[in-house]
Amino acid sequence: MATIVVKILKQTDVKKRLTIPSKSLDCFPQLKGKYTVDFHVVDESGRVWKFRIYNRKKNTNRYAKPVLTKGWREFVCSKELEVGDRVAFYIEEQKAGVFKYRVKVEKAVKIFAEFLLTNQLTAEGFTRGRASVL
Repeated sequence: MATIVVKILKQTDVKKRLTIPSKSLDCFPQLKGKYTVDFHVVDESGRVWKFRIYNRKKNTNRYAKPVLTKGWREFVCSKELEVGDRVAFYIEEQKAGVFKYRVKVEKAVKIFAEFLLTNQLTAEGFTRGRASVL
């Protein structure tokens, strides 16, 4: 399973849509001349989510700016995601040319006014010094 993108959520990601780095666009379903395409993603519990990836229309003054729109807010609300939480998208090839997409969520925990992700607390334990946002 290969990592496509890992992102700490910002206000826009939680309230409206998930912005995706342009360099990751090639790993998502191909738009093939369209500006949107729907695809399915499986979360940690096995639930299948339907997302729509949108790439704004080509314009000589603008670079590709992909976002997840349809289905994203439902996912955010269901998982109770907040600013500072982290999402990771993965891809695995099932057979030649058939891909399966996965998503994993890591909730941020605020300790002493600093954010840590839940796996940092369990895997690494709490260490002395200042925690930082990843």
